[in-house]
Amino acid sequence: MPAASTTLRMLAVSVIASLTVTGCQTFEDAGVAMGRSELVNDLAARLDRALELTYSADYQLPGGQSAAIVQAQDPARSAYTYPGGRLTVTPEAITRCTTTGSRPECTVLAPPTPGSKPTVTLFGEANRQGLVTPPVVVGLLTAAALDPQAVIRQSDTTVAGHHAACVEVQSSSGDFTACVTTEGVLGSFVGPVDGEPVDVALSRYSATVDTGAFEPPAGAGVVDRRPGGS
Repeated sequence: MPAASTTLRMLAVSVIASLTVTGCQTFEDAGVAMGRSELVNDLAARLDRALELTYSADYQLPGGQSAAIVQAQDPARSAYTYPGGRLTVTPEAITRCTTTGSRPECTVLAPPTPGSKPTVTLFGEANRQGLVTPPVVVGLLTAAALDPQAVIRQSDTTVAGHHAACVEVQSSSGDFTACVTTEGVLGSFVGPVDGEPVDVALSRYSATVDTGAFEPPAGAGVVDRRPGGS
C-alpha cells in the first residue's frame, strides 16, 4: 500500500483520538465530537482509496480556466496541471513547470524520500493558481474538526455525473464546502486556501490516463537540479 495512503489512515486515527479522549464531556459534546470524527475518517478513507487508483480528473475554475489531476500506479505517480504550470511527482523526481512564457520551463528536483508522501507545502503553487489538492482538503477538514466552535454539516450531491458526499464548514479560520465522490476523487471545493479564494468543480472523470501527463510539456526547457543531474 502506498505510504501516502497509510499516512492518511494514521491522520484519521489521530484526529479521532484527539476528539474523543477528554476528561469530562457531556453527552451532547461527545455526539458532536463523534460526528466530526466520522466526517474526517470518511473523507480520509475515500482519499486513501483514491491514492491506489489510476484516474484522470478535469476541473473547471472561475473565468473559464481549467485544471487537472492525473494519477497512475506501478509505480505510483501523479501530475497536477493548473493555470500557468504543472507539478509532477514520481519515484524519480519532482518536476515543476511554468507555462506562462512562449516556452515552458521545468525544474527537476529530488523525489520525496522513499516511504514518505509529498508535504502539503509542495502544492503551494497549485493552491495559489486555484487547484486545491486532496491533502490540503484533508488538512482543512482536520483543522475544522479540532475547532470546538466550528459548525460542520453534511449533504450529498452529484458532480459530473458522480455521486459525492459534501461537508459545509463554518469556522473562525474560514468557511468552505468540499465534496468527495464515491471513488474518492475531489468533486468540488469552494473556500479560502492560504488566504486566497478557491472555486473548483469536477468536469470530467476517467479511469484511464495519458502517460504523457507525467512528462515535461513538449519543447520545454528542462533544468535538472537533482544530485548528479545536469
